[in-house]
Amino acid sequence: ESGWLFWRAMERERHSGDSKRQVILFIMFVCMCQIWAETLRYSLPEEMERDSFVANIAKDLGVPLSQLAARKARVVSEGNEQLFQLNQNTGVLTAKESLDREEICPQSDTCTLFFKIFFENPLQLIRGEVEVRDVNDNSPVFPEKEMVLKILETASPGSRFPLESAQDKDVGSNGLQNYSLGSNEHFSLAFGAGKDGVKYVELVLQRQLDREEQGELNLLLIAADGGSPPRSGTAQVRVVVVDANDNMPVFEREVYEVRLAENSPPEQLVVRVVAADPDEGSYGEVRYSFTQTTERTRQLFQLNPATGEIRVVGNLDFEETKTHKMVVKATDGGELSAHCKVQVEVLDVNDNAPEIALTSLTASIPEDAPPRTVVALFSVRDRDSGDNGRTECSIDGDLPFSLTPTFDNYYELRTNAALDRESKAQYNITITATDWGTTRLNSRESIFVQISDVNDNSPEFTQEIYTMSVTENNRPMLRIGSMNATDADAGKNARVNYALVQQEGKEQPDVSVNAETGDVYILRPLDYEKVRAFELAVSASDGGSPPLSTQALLRVVVRDENDNTPVVLHPPHDSSAAGELVPRWAPSGYLVAKVVAVDADAGQNAWLSYELATATEPGLFRVELHSGEVRTARAVTERDAPRQRLVVSVRDRGQPPRSATVTLPVALVDGFSEAHLRVSEEEAAADTDGPLTLYLIVSLACVSALFLATAVAAAVVKVRQVLRREAETLPTFPTTATESSAGSLPRSYVYDVCFAAGTVNSEFRFLRPLFPCFPAGLPPGLGEQRSSVCSQDAANLGGEGD
Repeated sequence: ESGWLFWRAMERERHSGDSKRQVILFIMFVCMCQIWAETLRYSLPEEMERDSFVANIAKDLGVPLSQLAARKARVVSEGNEQLFQLNQNTGVLTAKESLDREEICPQSDTCTLFFKIFFENPLQLIRGEVEVRDVNDNSPVFPEKEMVLKILETASPGSRFPLESAQDKDVGSNGLQNYSLGSNEHFSLAFGAGKDGVKYVELVLQRQLDREEQGELNLLLIAADGGSPPRSGTAQVRVVVVDANDNMPVFEREVYEVRLAENSPPEQLVVRVVAADPDEGSYGEVRYSFTQTTERTRQLFQLNPATGEIRVVGNLDFEETKTHKMVVKATDGGELSAHCKVQVEVLDVNDNAPEIALTSLTASIPEDAPPRTVVALFSVRDRDSGDNGRTECSIDGDLPFSLTPTFDNYYELRTNAALDRESKAQYNITITATDWGTTRLNSRESIFVQISDVNDNSPEFTQEIYTMSVTENNRPMLRIGSMNATDADAGKNARVNYALVQQEGKEQPDVSVNAETGDVYILRPLDYEKVRAFELAVSASDGGSPPLSTQALLRVVVRDENDNTPVVLHPPHDSSAAGELVPRWAPSGYLVAKVVAVDADAGQNAWLSYELATATEPGLFRVELHSGEVRTARAVTERDAPRQRLVVSVRDRGQPPRSATVTLPVALVDGFSEAHLRVSEEEAAADTDGPLTLYLIVSLACVSALFLATAVAAAVVKVRQVLRREAETLPTFPTTATESSAGSLPRSYVYDVCFAAGTVNSEFRFLRPLFPCFPAGLPPGLGEQRSSVCSQDAANLGGEGD
């Protein structure tokens, strides 16, 4: 708990930026770590079954079981092989496999395995060690089952003769403890340990030998350990009694000390031992052999029996054994022997590269992780000694990571800068560990770190404004285009959803945007004549939490389609049958009327052209193509029929084009009376329903012909008298249409002409000046025509304008 508090304090100081206080707190933290770092010590007998109980870590540390899992506690053994495992649910430390002390620690009397309990959040390491206790599972073993010992018969009592020592892989009380010798009359045993701790056994002569009495003795040598129950091993000692030999070999030195590098090649000379024997003949010939030397040493060194040269035959390893001890026996031809010791000190050579052991790794870190975030924890070990075992670590390349040494050759891999997944999504970090040897060795370990995405990028549209067009009268759910936005993030943070931005106070638009693809659809048919273009905002939101969004403007332009037929405004379809009046004196180019039409479409779909479809006199009238003005193509003659019927076609330029027609009746008149009669005739003709009506009219006309003729004559006379009286107060009309501007009277002299339909007695009444004479809203051409006709009729009826 104290370590956790210090860790939190360090974090606060790091964020506050006070580097001096941070350094002080770090030093205090390291000191406190040393205080807290009480080593957990346990012991375990060897040869226990796998998953054997070692200790209850949670109980010994006083840590609740819930914190073991929360802080990701685990056990880390030194070296590459993990011998122990920790159950986070129970806090029990167990051995993963059965432990064999002789296999794990073959050269050591004590066997201690070191481990560390590793906690995360906050980081904490607790040292621990397990002593593997020896079990008496090995018996003493002699190198040879039979030892041959040649002794001169002249040897005096008390002489000592070394024997091959037994070897016991067990240690302590389970190791070799004593020797015993079978019952005999001549020898006893003496055993003990030298200054170097190596146990020896010697055969002591108690009674003078006599070759002639007994030339050979067989003895049983027993080696026993101190286990419970004890174990023992035996060997036969065959003593051969030889004749007397005056001199025995003598070595130059009792102890030969040699220093040898561990990388010495095979056949390299270690030392040459020399023993001299002044005897002559076979008694002066000396032979050399190893005695009281371990089997491992015999595998590494070879002794030449003739020359005494000791050479390297195996691979020396300083990390395995630092010193090798040998006993060399020199024997002459008379079987007399002498002994010397050879001690070889193995010198360390930088032959081991550092070893990197990864303890903890965070495979993925978020891109918004703050600097100094711990990514991995690893240790470095070099089996060499001195400078050859000192190491340093570095990171290859310029990466936003750094290494921080902690303790016990542990290093933390931390971030040292802000990360950006969009710039680089993963890092392959190569850590190089180098020792300080003369020839520096190194090793590399690659750590793969994935940067996880954080929703820190808003979607971006490829355009700020999207302009799409659609032709009116489209089919429902028509796709007109697509909007596209991309997000630099990954996964759900990059999943873009599109939506229309609702605007307050406005109706739901006729547009839909696919939330996943951004496709734009028109929901229902549009009408160009109602809506020509509209704009709306579209948002793109990602799937992050919280989501980020951006907007773009969508402008929909409605294209016109030729779906409207031209509409004729003038002349109206319900106009009188008489239509337009054209005087008989009208010259070529005389404006008869103007056809006015409109088209609700736009562009070329609303460009109108006029043409004369049919006419009573095809050559008498013409229609202006663009203005719709109906004019006389030639001067009117007496031969032209008084009633003309023109059909004018109005056509737009759409594809396909649409058209409308209008019928324009034209009456060729000399004056208003004639026009009135023609109107009456046309109305009478229009009232006939069929042949029967026609027959009745003809019969009535025949019967009343005389009466009508008389009545008409009387009426004409009366009308002329009335007109003469009223003409005295009327102004004088021009005699021709050309005397007025554009073929019409001045507006102040235009009068309304009224006829009583159905009679021949017309009454011309002065009502009021009209301004203008024609109805409001008609084109100027129509007004000119009506003014001209009124003027001409007035002249015809009134003579002088009366």
